[in-house]
Amino acid sequence: MVTLLPGREDVQALPRTWRRDVLAGLTVGVVALPLALAFGVSSGMGAAAGLVTAIVAGIVAAIFGGSHVQVSGPTGAMAVILAPIVAVHGPHAVVVISMLAGLILVAAGVLRLGRVAVYIPWPVIEGFTAGIAVIIALQQIPFALDVRTPAGHSPLIAAGEAIAAARFPEAAIALGMTVAVIVVIEALRAWKATLPGALIAVVAATIVAEVSGLSIARIGVLPDSLPAPSIPLVSWSVLPTLVSPALAVAVLAAIESLLSARVAAGMAPTGRVLPDREVFGQGLASIASGIFGGMPATGAIARTAVAVRAGARTRLAAVVHALLLAGVVAFGSGLAGRIPMAALAGVLLATTLHMVDVGQVRELLRISRGTAITFAVTIVCTVALDLITAVEVGVVLAAFFALRALAATTSVTREALPEPAQVGDDHIAVLRLEGSLFFGAADKVMEDIAGSEAWVVVLRFSKLEMLDPTGAHRLTELIDMLEARGATVIIKGLRGRHGRVAERAGMLDALRDPEHVFSDLPAAVAHARSHVARQLAGEPVPTRS
Repeated sequence: MVTLLPGREDVQALPRTWRRDVLAGLTVGVVALPLALAFGVSSGMGAAAGLVTAIVAGIVAAIFGGSHVQVSGPTGAMAVILAPIVAVHGPHAVVVISMLAGLILVAAGVLRLGRVAVYIPWPVIEGFTAGIAVIIALQQIPFALDVRTPAGHSPLIAAGEAIAAARFPEAAIALGMTVAVIVVIEALRAWKATLPGALIAVVAATIVAEVSGLSIARIGVLPDSLPAPSIPLVSWSVLPTLVSPALAVAVLAAIESLLSARVAAGMAPTGRVLPDREVFGQGLASIASGIFGGMPATGAIARTAVAVRAGARTRLAAVVHALLLAGVVAFGSGLAGRIPMAALAGVLLATTLHMVDVGQVRELLRISRGTAITFAVTIVCTVALDLITAVEVGVVLAAFFALRALAATTSVTREALPEPAQVGDDHIAVLRLEGSLFFGAADKVMEDIAGSEAWVVVLRFSKLEMLDPTGAHRLTELIDMLEARGATVIIKGLRGRHGRVAERAGMLDALRDPEHVFSDLPAAVAHARSHVARQLAGEPVPTRS
C-alpha cells in the first residue's frame, strides 16, 4: 500500500542530483517571483498573499506532494476562480476557503480519490485552459490602462468599463509599458529561453518608472516577513455559504495539480506520480497557506516545466524556489513594492500567449465535430460562467459524444446458415449482435431485430462487447414480443458477464424453453432447423410454460 507521507524514496537521488536541484530551484524562483505577485493581485487578495502562498504552500507541497518535481503556488486558474469570491465575501473569507478546500483535499487523498480527478477528457482540459487564458487577459486590461474598476464585475464587463473609462493620452503610458514588457519577454524567449524574461522585463520597467517619475499605479507596501500563523475567525452563520466555493476550489486544485504532475512526468525521468499523495499534499499546502493568510495553491504547470527543464529531479528544487522567495520578502520587499501594475499586466498577458498549444488545438479540432464542439462550449462556459460549471458541462458533452460514437459501432447483421442448405432455412434468421448494447444503442438494435419475420430467431452474442441493464431489459421485451407472435428465440454465445446481467433482467426467463441457450452455433442452428421442420410438418408450435 502506497503511503501518503514522505519516505526514503523522496531523498534517494539527492546525493547525485542536489547541485542540479539547487540550480533549478534558483531558476524557477526567479521566474516565479513576478508570477506570484501578479497572480496575487489578479485574485484580488493582493501581491503579498501571492508571495505568502508561493512560499508556504510551495514548501509544504514539495515535501508532502506526490510528484518529485512539482512546483506549487498561486496560479492563473486559481486566481480566476478566487476573484469573484473575494468580490462577494472579501479576502478574509478566502483564507477560510483555503483551509476548507485543504481539508477536502486531505480527505480525498485519505479516501484514495486522487485518480478520479484525472478522468477529464482532453477537449475539456484544453477548453478550460483556453478559457482561463481569455479571463486572465481580460483581467489585465484595467491594469494596462491604469484604470480602477469596481470589484465584483465579470472580467468581460470590467474590461469594457476600463476601456470606456480610460483617459488618453495618460493611459497610453501604462499601455505602452504593458506592451513593452510583453515584447521584451517574447524577444528573450525567442533569443534564449533559459533567461528569466519576466523578471528582466519587470526590473527594467520598474527602473524606467522610477527614473522617469511616472505617475502610474504600483504594487504598494509588501511585508518584510511572513505573517504570524493564525486560525481565522468566521461566523457560524457565514460558514455554510463558504462550503460550495471551497468545494469548487478543491476540485480545481486537484485537477490542475494532477495535470501538472502528469505533464512533468512525461518531460523527464523524475519518478512516478502518486495521485492520492499529490491531492493529500496539496490539501496540506492550502491549509498551511490559509494559516499564514495566503490563498489556495495548486501545482503550477509552467513553473514545474521550467524546473524540470533546468534539471530538477527531486523535491529540493521546489523547496529552494520557496526559500528564494522568502529571501525576497525578508530583504527586497521595499523594492518589489515599487513594481508598476502595468508591468505585472504585461507578465500575465505574455503568460496567456503560451497557455494553449496551438498545434494541439488544431489537431483537436480536426478529430471530430463532437470534440470541436466540446472544446468551444467549454471555453464559452469558462468565460461566461465559471470554471467548475465549464468542466461539468464539458464532461457531460464529451460523454454524450463518446456514447454516440460507441452506439454507432453497435450493429445487427444477418448471417447465412451453415452448409448444406436445408428446406425451411429461409424461415430461420441468425442475427449477430456486435459492439455495445447499452442504453444509447438499445432502441436502434431493437428496431433491426423486431422487423424479422422468421419462425426461429437465433441471437448470436459472441461478438457483443458490452451489455448493460437497459440493453438486457430491451432484449427481454423483444423476446417477449417475438415469442408472443409465435416465433421461437434461441440465444447463442452468451458470455459469463453478460449472462449475469441477462439473468437479472429476466431475459432468460422470457425464452420459451430454458434449453434454448447454446454455446455452440452448429448446435443452435440444428435445434432451429428441427423447430422449422416440425412446423412444416404441421405440428403445433409449443408455447411457453
